Amino acid sequence: MCGSCLSKPVAISADYYCVACRTPFLNPYPLDEQGLCGLCRRGLTGFDAAYSFGSYEGELRELIHVFKYGGVETLAGPLGRLLLVALPREQRFDVIVPMPLHWRKKWRRGFNQSELLAREVSRRWSVPLKRLVSRIKNTPAQAGLTNAKRRDNVSGAFRARGVVKGMRVLLVDDVMTTGATASACAATLKRAGAAHVTLLTLARVDRRLVAAAGRDRVSVPESTVLGSFEDAKSGSIA
Repeated sequence: MCGSCLSKPVAISADYYCVACRTPFLNPYPLDEQGLCGLCRRGLTGFDAAYSFGSYEGELRELIHVFKYGGVETLAGPLGRLLLVALPREQRFDVIVPMPLHWRKKWRRGFNQSELLAREVSRRWSVPLKRLVSRIKNTPAQAGLTNAKRRDNVSGAFRARGVVKGMRVLLVDDVMTTGATASACAATLKRAGAAHVTLLTLARVDRRLVAAAGRDRVSVPESTVLGSFEDAKSGSIA
């Protein structure tokens, strides 16, 4: 990949977003006085905070696909630097945990893209990386499922495999779509005793695009249109 392509992704921006899960909104009405969205107020996300570099579209989406499906593992370096841009420097963590792949999927792909990204963050922040969660269910693909089906699909998919009691954990993944998978993994860490779980991803699906598509009847990539239009308006991630 040339330097020009690598320099094109831009950070996500929003006038209104949840202070916990960082979901961007079209207006402030879904947020309460503390700046929390409905899902975070009801405790429906397994993680305590979430950060993403950019929207899952355009050049960033293409780079992630080349990295993830094209097997260009050397992209872990420049993409890892984008992750560092998204993570506030004042945050402190005891351990970095990559989102695990089921062994069959890892065997087919040859690597875990989330682990490669997590290594970059671990190296630059001098925080140890540990595989403290395993994926014990080889779940079907989430694409095309409703939000409820996504939650059911990943229910019981993860198992803690190390000591996390009292730790502040940084969970690293490449993309957050609805957040169902990340929530399930983070909830597993919390049940194992983690004190705080922060999710860090390269990109997230920006549901403002879906809402705009429904309002203006414009075309957006099929992979971006996930969940219902009502979820798009509210910014739901679970």
